[in-house]
Amino acid sequence: MAFNLLDNVKGLFTNDLVNNIASSLGENSGNIQKAVSATVPSVLAGFLTKSSAAGGADSLLNMAREASHSSVLNNLTGLLGSGGSGLSSILNMAGGLFGDKLGGIAGLISGFSGIKSSSASSLVSMIAPAALASLGKFAGANNLGASGLLSFLNTQKDSILSAVPSGFNLAGALGLGSLGDIGTKLSSAVSGIGSSGQKAIHSVGNAVEEKAAGSGRWIRLIAITVIILALLALLFRQCGGANKEEHGAVTDTAVRETPKQAEEPKPTPPTGRELLKVALPNGTTIDAYKGGIEDRLVGFLTGDWMKLGMDSLKKTWFDFDNLNFETGSATITKESQVQINNIASILNAFPKAKFKIGGYTDKTGDAVTNKKLSQQRADAVTAAIKTAGAKAEQLLDAEGYGSEFATVPATASDEERRKDRRIAVSVRS
Repeated sequence: MAFNLLDNVKGLFTNDLVNNIASSLGENSGNIQKAVSATVPSVLAGFLTKSSAAGGADSLLNMAREASHSSVLNNLTGLLGSGGSGLSSILNMAGGLFGDKLGGIAGLISGFSGIKSSSASSLVSMIAPAALASLGKFAGANNLGASGLLSFLNTQKDSILSAVPSGFNLAGALGLGSLGDIGTKLSSAVSGIGSSGQKAIHSVGNAVEEKAAGSGRWIRLIAITVIILALLALLFRQCGGANKEEHGAVTDTAVRETPKQAEEPKPTPPTGRELLKVALPNGTTIDAYKGGIEDRLVGFLTGDWMKLGMDSLKKTWFDFDNLNFETGSATITKESQVQINNIASILNAFPKAKFKIGGYTDKTGDAVTNKKLSQQRADAVTAAIKTAGAKAEQLLDAEGYGSEFATVPATASDEERRKDRRIAVSVRS
């Protein structure tokens, strides 16, 4: 199985460790868990940003090697202390990663999770070296150089960027227009490696051909072939086996997306949310959160909802609470398939019910663009529910409302505006 940097770093922060961090910082465990969920992909996005800059891959590799050679991974809670035991330079790695943007990122995490700014700063200073140590350990085991590291991170970018929570304005904190800019810059940097290698091959090949002009065509061909093969071998070593890792990632993706796994997704409840079995009238059960959209929808549909007038039904909406999209698009994330499948199961269990899907945005940005995106997302969710097995006649036309019903001012914080960005379901008879 190919190495997934995001999963590896997230796996370091077990429930016990989160509780220890919360106790040490004087914070609520649920808030710390939420902060970790935003901080980990933020730090890894910092890797992508730094490595795509000129000379950034070398600098990042040196930081990763230093972290991996320390005792960081064996003493994560020790990073919350005063920085003794030789850890002071490790604690400064977050600054080396984000520079003058570190304060803004810590403030963003604080507002998103509800923890103190000082706690957010401590958390970033802890997670950054832990993530660097994980990266350095992998780079060392696979003999990655700077070029190989850059190529490896390019295989990880989609996983990392899609893990940034909805409503968490990391792009703004990094001074970017969108998270997509990070992936674009990284891909360009990786393309630059290949272009340089091709230019070197053609240049040397042409030079050899000129020098061998008087020795016959077959000598020229042999010489060119030998040198090209040698250069290809050199490039492979400089990339540190990155191509091997990329092929491994492709294979692993194919394994992870096998039909059996796609049919059996299970939600993982964050701290503070109780996972339960919701019984449906047709004898099936679904895994959902207590108080989540599935729990509330089933409670509504088992009542006397059909006696309600259309005006009342039109005013009753249930917000999805485990549904996300890739940044700036209408592409539903794989993790959201759990809730999509659940909604399809609920429709099948209540054949008299019909659902209308609505899409909403906050008040920021261009109103026309927002309405278009909200329509695309509502359409995408409706199509996904049909694909999951719901009957087409039970799904009414989707509608994107944009910011029409947004209640939070555009000048409010991103966390406050988050409730206006949603997909919701309305039951109709």
